[in-house]
Amino acid sequence: MFKYGNNISQLAQDIIKNYCSNFNVAVDATLGNGHDTDFLSSIFHKVYSFDIQDCVVENYKNRGLNNVMTIKSSHEYIHKYVKENVDCVMYNLGYLPGGDKSITTKASSTLDSIISSLKLLNCGGIITLCIYWGHQEGKEEKESILNFVEKLSKKEFSVIMHSYLNRSNDPPILLVIEKK
Repeated sequence: MFKYGNNISQLAQDIIKNYCSNFNVAVDATLGNGHDTDFLSSIFHKVYSFDIQDCVVENYKNRGLNNVMTIKSSHEYIHKYVKENVDCVMYNLGYLPGGDKSITTKASSTLDSIISSLKLLNCGGIITLCIYWGHQEGKEEKESILNFVEKLSKKEFSVIMHSYLNRSNDPPILLVIEKK
């Protein structure tokens, strides 16, 4: 097993832990199985966690973490629920592993969410996007996101892409956006 190149979700967490400037408020834009929310809740004072699936939100609520607010809504509505600046936003895009593969994140709602997240992000804050694009909706989402982030102001944001070059079958991509 590789230490660095094994898992992009773990890499995203390592980047946040080591490079985020503050650890007050974070957002998990895609709750899913809860791994990122667990991570964020262990180092941030407050975490907002979004998902559109009832069972996902209810299962996570049962963990009873006092610093996590689970929200049954699409991440595209982050601006309606999060009224304070944030230090970090994490995305795992695609579908829930082991879940219904017909329920996926979508390019338009993800872009709306990213735009809102960039406005909420504090200086020194980080957004990570793990893009799983091995399906049609994922391919469209990946292209939309890449087209958008490459146009972000280089004076205000740093955008770095981690991608596997020696893997087949549409390997995941990690984008990291840091606000100056």
